[in-house]
Amino acid sequence: MPLQVEELIYAYLNGFFPMADATGEISWYAPDPRAIIPLENYKPSKSLRPVLNKKLFDIRINKDFRGVMEYCAKPRFPEDETWISNEIIDVYCQLHSNGFAHSVEAYEGDKLVGGLYGVSIGGVFFGESMFHLVSNASKVAFHYLIEILRHRGFILLDTQFINDNVLRYGAIEIPKVAYEASLKEAIAMKLTFVPSLGALKLAEVMA
Repeated sequence: MPLQVEELIYAYLNGFFPMADATGEISWYAPDPRAIIPLENYKPSKSLRPVLNKKLFDIRINKDFRGVMEYCAKPRFPEDETWISNEIIDVYCQLHSNGFAHSVEAYEGDKLVGGLYGVSIGGVFFGESMFHLVSNASKVAFHYLIEILRHRGFILLDTQFINDNVLRYGAIEIPKVAYEASLKEAIAMKLTFVPSLGALKLAEVMA
């Protein structure tokens, strides 16, 4: 039976998330310890600050959610496998249409060159994946994800597993029981990632 939106929301509310294997079969994960990025810990690196100041990228929210997922699904190296199957793309796009999944996108002109996506429920953002076609594009998108979360009062940024990519943004590991307590507090908050559905400019989200 195909993955359903309701099943996906229930899983996130209880600390689980799906990943597909090479055959497309989906398994559910709730790692212990859990990786999170404390919002107060993040600071842009010294090398990123000039990029931000130059405003090299136009940041958009939810302009091309499927496009972001499709880029994220592409293996970074020929020998890599992807955990983002076509089934996962389809159901997350449904989740996006229902206002629970969002993308932060970096553009050069009209070309999508980097971005990230995740799931938003209450005061928690579950970060899923990111990509870049141009140097620093995903880092800038992540910087503005943090800015949005802080501005809108979020308290939890879940990054699932620890790895070198999330460590550079200040990720830490916490015990599953501590994560579940933070999750319970966060999902009880009446917050939204964006003020309305549809594609938005960054300024419209931060207003």
